Amino acid sequence: MARMNRRGLLGLFAAGSALPAGAAAAQARDAAFLHGVASGDPLADRVILWTRVTAGTPVSVEWRIWPLGEARPTRATGRVETGAERDWTVKVDATGLRPGVEYAYDFAIGDQVSPRGRCRTLPTGAVEDVVLAVASCQLHPGGLFNAWAAVSQMDRLDAVVHLGDYIYEYGSGADAYGMTTGRALGRIPEPAHEIVSLADYRTRHAQYKSDPDLQAAHARAAFICVWDDHEITNDAWLNGAENHQPEEGDWTTRKAAALKAYGEWMPIREAGPNGLTEAIQRSFRFGDVAALHMVETRLLARAEQLDYARDLTLMAGPDGTPVPDVAAFEARRNDPARDLLGADQLNWLGGALTAHRDAAWQVLGNQVVMARVAGPDVSALASPEQVEAALAGLPPQVAEGLRRVIPLFKAGLPFNLDSWDGYPAARERLYARFAEAGVQPIVLAGDSHAFWVNELKDAAGARRAAEFATSAISSPSPGDAVGDLPLGALLNQANPEVVHCDQKAKGFLVLTLTADAAVADLTAVSTILEKPFETRSLGRWRVQKTSEGITAPTRVRT
Repeated sequence: MARMNRRGLLGLFAAGSALPAGAAAAQARDAAFLHGVASGDPLADRVILWTRVTAGTPVSVEWRIWPLGEARPTRATGRVETGAERDWTVKVDATGLRPGVEYAYDFAIGDQVSPRGRCRTLPTGAVEDVVLAVASCQLHPGGLFNAWAAVSQMDRLDAVVHLGDYIYEYGSGADAYGMTTGRALGRIPEPAHEIVSLADYRTRHAQYKSDPDLQAAHARAAFICVWDDHEITNDAWLNGAENHQPEEGDWTTRKAAALKAYGEWMPIREAGPNGLTEAIQRSFRFGDVAALHMVETRLLARAEQLDYARDLTLMAGPDGTPVPDVAAFEARRNDPARDLLGADQLNWLGGALTAHRDAAWQVLGNQVVMARVAGPDVSALASPEQVEAALAGLPPQVAEGLRRVIPLFKAGLPFNLDSWDGYPAARERLYARFAEAGVQPIVLAGDSHAFWVNELKDAAGARRAAEFATSAISSPSPGDAVGDLPLGALLNQANPEVVHCDQKAKGFLVLTLTADAAVADLTAVSTILEKPFETRSLGRWRVQKTSEGITAPTRVRT
């Protein structure tokens, strides 16, 4: 168990000595690096370097990169211009690097020097192991980013895989998401209203990048990112979103603004001039041990989410009383036209899986939980009186919502329609591609604000993959809302594919890959409400490589 506090978190990444004064001195007087540094999308010979300059006029920024442990070079590696057109962000694709080497880097304007970051290029050839931190869902008002402080202190880390919900779009109203905690901690969204315009999205990204714990994590290792929905707005899909209303303007305009700000503020390698902005699927090869494939499940092809209140109709029951028409709902849910990835991305992924079949592990960086997860039938576990007593102890709005879904879960309907469970035909198409490529991947997921260890099987019962899902950095978890109701244990008992579920803990996942095993360490922080804090392991889960494929996840005895 590691005890953590804020002191010293950024010291490791302190700025180096100043550059000699020169022509940039006038610019430097009004410039500062207030949003830290970041790196991302590492390859064997290159990596994206990022920073943002606080300045009132266009500026010329020097950057340098050098092998960690060697002397910092006295001359800049390169120079880049930035200004208002990209919100004074700086993004460099630093090339000509050596594979499997850890580098340091920084930026400067005259004698103003940024904090120092570090990153590792991808290895080639034989590799002993790969260590990845996996994270998702960081609501700024939801709590302190203590999990990022813990990531920044990891001794060994090849890269951070971020599965989305890097920012949230909500405002600061009395009933806004997470604001009970946000007001108590003084973490008030900027701007104070729900973000819609390009200026809004830029301001919100700037607020998140101002957090010292997130800055420290970015300075520790390269990030490999995809967005989920909240980088645009809640429950986004191809042609809209649950949280986009007509009075908020045109959907495509809002989406374009969100993605432009994301491209400016995130250390991600952007599409070329003829590329589709939404197409961020891409692969990363870690020597002979792993190939990581990041997919996009929100904006390219996702059909609109089903909703129980809107889409589950009623029919007359045996005694004439209206009952849910489960069969009609299930027919709609299983419609083959419902999709997440789209044909083009699915074809790309199938090709990537086949091309990297020689890697010991294929890893899928995916946003939402893939396992079959039916809602728990609490009537099978407790008497009606016990259920009602438990509901009576919950906030009225939460209790009423549970009363509505309890009979639906009793009928075996999914716990979360925004996950792959809302698109079962698309999931079967994906599993078929796994089989065609002859691979059984490790699937990573975020979005749910819960830890999951799942065994993924197709409709015929064949094992197709194992899934490790990370909880939130700070976003509220479903288990937070239901008091003492053991939601994680109930979901575990109700679902054969669920090996382990924790619906309350906050933190991140550490995935260690070797030639014959994949081990996920579910890492929780003791609190997101104060400092200092502690970290602890909720358990380590191993998937073993065998001649027949992969094993089901099993808990590692420690």
